Amino acid sequence: MRLGIVFGGRSKEHEISIMSAAAVLSAIDRDKYEPVCFVIDKSGNWHHTESDLEGLSELTDPRIYALTDSAESITLSAFDELTDFAFPVLHGPFGEDGTIQGLFEMLGKPYAGCGVASSAISMDKIFTKDVWKNAGLPICDYIYTTADACESGMEAEIKKIESLIEYPIFIKPANMGSSVGINKVNDFAGLEAAVKNALKYDKRVIAEHAVKGRELEIGILGNRELAASSVGEIFPERDYYDYYSKYKGKGTMLSVPADIPEKLSGEIESMAKEAYHVLDGEGFARIDLFYDEKQEKIYLSEMNTIPGLTKYSMFPLLWEAKGMGFEELIERIISLGYERYNAADNR
Repeated sequence: MRLGIVFGGRSKEHEISIMSAAAVLSAIDRDKYEPVCFVIDKSGNWHHTESDLEGLSELTDPRIYALTDSAESITLSAFDELTDFAFPVLHGPFGEDGTIQGLFEMLGKPYAGCGVASSAISMDKIFTKDVWKNAGLPICDYIYTTADACESGMEAEIKKIESLIEYPIFIKPANMGSSVGINKVNDFAGLEAAVKNALKYDKRVIAEHAVKGRELEIGILGNRELAASSVGEIFPERDYYDYYSKYKGKGTMLSVPADIPEKLSGEIESMAKEAYHVLDGEGFARIDLFYDEKQEKIYLSEMNTIPGLTKYSMFPLLWEAKGMGFEELIERIISLGYERYNAADNR
């Protein structure tokens, strides 16, 4: 079967996507699948590439920045003809947000991961929290602002955020991943600067209370019947898990499995499955949470529908701790994509 690996993309996570794709390629069973690689450049042009990505796992690898130099530009009809199953490894906007999933749906192409609506809602931090809040799931206090509102009266918007959200406050672009454009602030001046910075990446910005607690993550696999990975914990190198801590720093520690009571692990698993179900998750995703030990309360943070798959990434480690190797994980993701496609076809 020809497995179309689609990576790169127009988002700020272009390079991280290439690293994830290299990891996926290393785990594919070549006796069952013929990988066909498609890199999307930062302008949105598609290229068919046969470049060797073996061992690519660092942002400093020059192959990341030369992939499209000798790659053949292609049309979408060529992509359709060359692939039997699509495996998007695209992080952030124009890939993880329902856009590429909509394209695959229009082509009638089976694909890995969540569908259009689930991807679009999960990518948008405001919509995600709105849906979870409506379902009665625990989330931290939040509010959002827009580019238009800030242009009309930045000071008034900052004061509104201050009046409703307790410091410290996280400011985030509504649609972005890998902690791009995120800042944690403690005062009015920092808040205004953070909002201005976040607006460089999106027209909508979310402000949420920074819960003082442990950063936990869990992986979910499945369409109707769900399986959960071990729970992992992040000890970021800096004050929070920012882009540097994820991909450039050396001091961030990952604990898999997390050193938490079995009862708490079970509560997190149940909550994560419900959060995944509420967002109509399919295939696979990673759920991020906070645990406030003082209040003994869990807070849902985000659902990542195409989580990082690099050597730095938590998702493969969470499943490895549960006894599922990376090759088996990729195989399961592909089979779930076909399961969903066949179920829709039967309908």
